Amino acid sequence: MPFVKKVKSDAYYSRFQVKYRRRREGKTDYYARKRLVTQAKNKYNAPKYRLVVRFTNREVIVQIVYARLQGDFVLTAARSKELPRYGINHGLTNWAAAYATGLLCARRALHKLGLGDKYEGVAEPDGTMKLTEALDEEDAPRPFKCYLDVGLRRTSTGSRVFGALKGASDGGIFIPHSEKRFPGYDPETKELDAEVLKKYIYGGHVAEYMESLEEEDDERFKKQFSTYLADGVGSEDIEEIYTNAHAAIREDPTFKPSEKTKDWKAESLKYKTAKLTLAQRQANIAAKIEKFKAGGDAEEDD
Repeated sequence: MPFVKKVKSDAYYSRFQVKYRRRREGKTDYYARKRLVTQAKNKYNAPKYRLVVRFTNREVIVQIVYARLQGDFVLTAARSKELPRYGINHGLTNWAAAYATGLLCARRALHKLGLGDKYEGVAEPDGTMKLTEALDEEDAPRPFKCYLDVGLRRTSTGSRVFGALKGASDGGIFIPHSEKRFPGYDPETKELDAEVLKKYIYGGHVAEYMESLEEEDDERFKKQFSTYLADGVGSEDIEEIYTNAHAAIREDPTFKPSEKTKDWKAESLKYKTAKLTLAQRQANIAAKIEKFKAGGDAEEDD
């Protein structure tokens, strides 16, 4: 086949359409976002809520977000950096921490909407599949519904994204999902092993790894789990820590800002360069001129 040069004429450039900025930056999947945001035409001002789960190197962020023409608005949010308040001081990015953060976000949202007492969710998770259902009472409010937004993360089986999903679902929010992506699901038998999922919820997989690493490589164990050992936390304590944390989250999910150790405004003003007035600038210029003249006079004397 002969080489055909593609001629980019004025007509080509007049039809060329630049992709959205966040698409160019590789931050937003607009194909998925369109389907997560589009609202029913016959439900005026009824937003479609999304459970947005994001991971950084240091924490898990779970938000309940809805879209408007002006942009996205956050109904409520929770971060795994808040978990030390509930007794979880280590492993703030693992599967169990994602579950606890999702639970915290769900309970916080329901209390804000006045549904906390009506929809308790699953108080003692046993690893089974339980979706939040509407109440049998007459004139009872429907469960709060939202959809999982995973962003650009791969939805592989056992992913931490589904830990946050499970936590929010057990917290009393109705999120349509299946059991296929939870740890413990066997694609061959198409069944979920509830014991495996329960182990992940209570951090049992971390405890198992601690025990195996301590037996195989004690030096690496002491290095990798140094913060656990410094606080006297062993593999046998992990399940109790998460159990107590879940109960504490349900008891008081409200947000409390952390205490500030410094006056950061004063710290920033310390290094700020003050803007000079006109008189000060003119005085500086006059001083430079005098200095220049004095240097010239010294050279003439020499």
